Amino acid sequence: MSTDYYDDRDGYRGTSTRPPRLGFGGTLARWIRRLIAGVVLVGLLVVVGTAVRVWQVARIDDHTPSDAIVVLGAAQYDGVPSSVFEARLAQASALYQAGIAPLVVTVGGKQVGDNYTEAASGRTYLIDQGVPADDVVAVEEGSDTLRSIEAVAAELQNRGLNRVTLVSDPWHSLRTRTMAQDAGLDAWTSPTRQGPAVYTRESQIHGIGRETGALLWYQLTHHSADFAYTAGQ
Repeated sequence: MSTDYYDDRDGYRGTSTRPPRLGFGGTLARWIRRLIAGVVLVGLLVVVGTAVRVWQVARIDDHTPSDAIVVLGAAQYDGVPSSVFEARLAQASALYQAGIAPLVVTVGGKQVGDNYTEAASGRTYLIDQGVPADDVVAVEEGSDTLRSIEAVAAELQNRGLNRVTLVSDPWHSLRTRTMAQDAGLDAWTSPTRQGPAVYTRESQIHGIGRETGALLWYQLTHHSADFAYTAGQ
């Protein structure tokens, strides 16, 4: 930017390429803009980094032997697991049959008006699939992921058990593992590879976005934020 100037010594009038002085107010405004831009950039990096981590952990299927297979609850309809819940239960049944753990734990309470809890519905399903009743424990507590994990941790620790294989949707894996580790459990994940959560590219993107937000909220507040599934799930 050029500005006009006048030299008193010889009367010459010309231009200068030096930028004009901003003054205190202008300098402060410039630094505030830089600060805001920096905060936005850092925020974007955190969100993108978390989303990448959600995607990475979703791809991990760990079959390390454990003390218990824990199935995170989902919707049930008068005792019949929803398609999302059924996919999780089928994965847990396969892990049990493969000898990954001698115990399967279903977890989840019930909504107002429900006749059955998620945990009880899951237990009945697993028994019908051939898992011995003595090897399935229903923890009928928890209206969200955090409360469910805390209830499972208390139940297992009372039994002297600590190592768990968590079964849920792929995109839910990182948040459940983080919560379980915070609750004192030695946890790894074996997510389902079937069901509505992985049917389409749209459902995958939706799941990653949902879990990125939920995990960031948990890390900031240590409260759970469970978002609804898309229609049909």
